[in-house]
Amino acid sequence: MTEITLHNTRTRRKEAFTPLDPDNVRMYVCGPTVYDRAHLGNARPVVVFDVLYRLLRHVYGADHVTYVRNFTDVDDKINARARDMQAKGGGDLNAIIRTLTDETIDWYHADMDALGALRPNMEPRATEYIGQMVGMIEGLVAKGHAYAAEGHVLFDVRSYPDYGRLSGRSVDDMIAGARVEVAPYKRDPLDFVLWKPSAADEPGWDGPVWEGKSIGRGRPGWHIECSAMADELLGASFDIHGGGIDLQFPHHENEIAQSCCAHPDGGFARYWLHNEMVQVEGKKMSKSLGNFFTVRDLLEQGWPGEVIRFVMLSTHYRKPMDWTEEKAREAERVLRKWYKQADRALDNAEPYVAVVQALSDDLNTSAAIYELHQLSQADDAPTLRASLRFLRLMNDSTPNWAHAPSVDLSNLTSKLATLRDDALTKKDFSQVDTMKSALLNAGVEVRMSKAGVELVPGPDFDPSKLEGLE
Repeated sequence: MTEITLHNTRTRRKEAFTPLDPDNVRMYVCGPTVYDRAHLGNARPVVVFDVLYRLLRHVYGADHVTYVRNFTDVDDKINARARDMQAKGGGDLNAIIRTLTDETIDWYHADMDALGALRPNMEPRATEYIGQMVGMIEGLVAKGHAYAAEGHVLFDVRSYPDYGRLSGRSVDDMIAGARVEVAPYKRDPLDFVLWKPSAADEPGWDGPVWEGKSIGRGRPGWHIECSAMADELLGASFDIHGGGIDLQFPHHENEIAQSCCAHPDGGFARYWLHNEMVQVEGKKMSKSLGNFFTVRDLLEQGWPGEVIRFVMLSTHYRKPMDWTEEKAREAERVLRKWYKQADRALDNAEPYVAVVQALSDDLNTSAAIYELHQLSQADDAPTLRASLRFLRLMNDSTPNWAHAPSVDLSNLTSKLATLRDDALTKKDFSQVDTMKSALLNAGVEVRMSKAGVELVPGPDFDPSKLEGLE
């Protein structure tokens, strides 16, 4: 069996991956808070962990991998967006929230589908697991790891000695400049909310029981949602937990603390993987800089999902990824070339061993793409096709966008061939060079060999620039 090695954030080293149960390899990845379109940074973990999901299915079998990615559909940001919508159009806040979250989930599915991501085995909505969250909170209270204060229930960070192990910081070091909510009812600045009160018109449920009665109507904190869903769907111990590096602290640190305290006999996730952030044209993606893109923005600008995926996979997941138009144009050019080769082959080959080995080495997607270039140079069309499909850079067939425009260039081909024949006789290639330059300017790829001349419309083909050449 292929050995997979993964860089475990918790141990800060690359380790051989050994699942708890090879017949049920289990992975949890933090999903989106559903109130708006997914931006490019949101999409990177989807693509990264889609590659890992495909690799695990390849090695252990599709029926032996369970992948869970949640939807956070109860959150202050959702409430705020819904109140803005309510102010503009009226209506019941809870009904608006349901419409908003349903619509955003549909958008998310459409955009991630366009990037070639398989949907996980399970996509739980947080609101479907409130009972499990309340139960976990009550268990934490009973074990002395949580306390009630002013209608809230908070986790006592000092009760978990290993807090900070994932991010490599001590509790005292984290307090200065930490991304935590300051509140007078906290025993410690790092204590985080497990349950909070809800206004009368906001989503709310009966809270955990405290001293024989409910703490009050409210809603869960963000961190407890993932812990409860992971426990319910994957168990107290499972194999892999993933997400963006921005979630390492406090979200993932808090998940570990509450989960390990709730289930001291379980280990929660054994391997932690975090992808780095996304830049645009060398700068941090920001609305103020005008370089903030949603996935839908890029798709509507004409960038195919396969091209976006290719650019993402060109950089190792633990390095910052820089989206540039130059990279996208090059990715489109390369994919068109590969598709033309792969179209000659049937689906009767396995993915290239070197591609699988590259991915097995801590998801080295840039090395896998290098191996695709090698297959292309060797003109191994069947293996290239199988490997493209394995990485989901190609589906069952070449996508429509990659087919060359339907245009008759036979007259220009004949003219250039005649000019070349004359040039070979006269030893003067000036006219050939002039025509070739005009063709290239029009986005036509010019291929000349002993066999003859071939003109192929490229991705930037502009037929208006051919006027006057015939």
